[in-house]
Amino acid sequence: MKLNSAFLGLLALVVSAVAAAQQPIVIKFSHVVANDTPKGKASDFFAKKAAELTKGKVKVEVYANSTLYKDKEEMEALQLGAVQMLAPSLAKFGPLGVKEFEVFDLPFIFDNYTDLHKITQGPVGRQLLAKLEPKGIKGLAYWDNGFKSFSANKPLKAPEDFKGQKMRIQSSKVLESQMRSVGAIPQVMAFSEVYQALQTGVVDGTENPHSNLYSQKMHEVQKHMTLTEHGYLGYAVITNKKFWDGLPADVRGQLEQAMKESTDYANKIAKEENDQALEKVKASGKTQVYAPTPAERMAIKKAMAKVHKEMESRIGKEVIEAVYKETGSDPSKL
Repeated sequence: MKLNSAFLGLLALVVSAVAAAQQPIVIKFSHVVANDTPKGKASDFFAKKAAELTKGKVKVEVYANSTLYKDKEEMEALQLGAVQMLAPSLAKFGPLGVKEFEVFDLPFIFDNYTDLHKITQGPVGRQLLAKLEPKGIKGLAYWDNGFKSFSANKPLKAPEDFKGQKMRIQSSKVLESQMRSVGAIPQVMAFSEVYQALQTGVVDGTENPHSNLYSQKMHEVQKHMTLTEHGYLGYAVITNKKFWDGLPADVRGQLEQAMKESTDYANKIAKEENDQALEKVKASGKTQVYAPTPAERMAIKKAMAKVHKEMESRIGKEVIEAVYKETGSDPSKL
């Protein structure tokens, strides 16, 4: 009997060791937007790809709509290891102490997606993500939301049209400077409060990628929109550095491939959804959509160019110039 019980004990140990070896690595991926947004869809796509490419060794659990952590809590949760992945907007890294990311807020620093992707998919983008590592964060990729256009209850076709307009912005010294450069009055406000503020006249206008404007029904309370595409809104997909470095090398490689495919997907659907949202805004008949002439866009660009110089001491002159060098464009010299 002694032999049998020893044998059974050993067998139980082997079985539990095999079971433990087969337990998937769980990645909690938390974000603050709905499942049917480009970021929501891309997060779900990544979860599917990760399971597929690791052959079930990794299970990504996506928590959408702030179900796990709210906007202001999620970064600390990641640093503490309570979640393993996030995709915050790039504006969130300034308050974390990495102000170089505010280069993405500069007006007219990217003229199109080609110029933008030279940064987000090139060496400058990688260097910026590396600046997060001392904070215990590993940057994996950039995901687009889209280019922003201005909306208001009056036409905004020239720099002087902005004078005295109360314009909602997200919290950003760069965006404050952008609005002041054309005589507008910047109003920092939570995204969830903007519709009501526009409806009641607390603010006159705002700036948004088209998908945000349409999905939040802001076009119902804005009479005019100008397709300036003056600024960029995007996200960085980040992970807890200690967790990432501790993964088996083969699994890490498979997850990097899953992230690459997810980034291509994220950027494709972000552009498609912005284009579709713009068509829906036009079809609604509630907002007059205006495409500025090249000369009109250039006049607004020139008026806002001084923001680049003003923000050098905050963002870092070398970071701004590195972007100019990659894109071949220097708005500060207009």
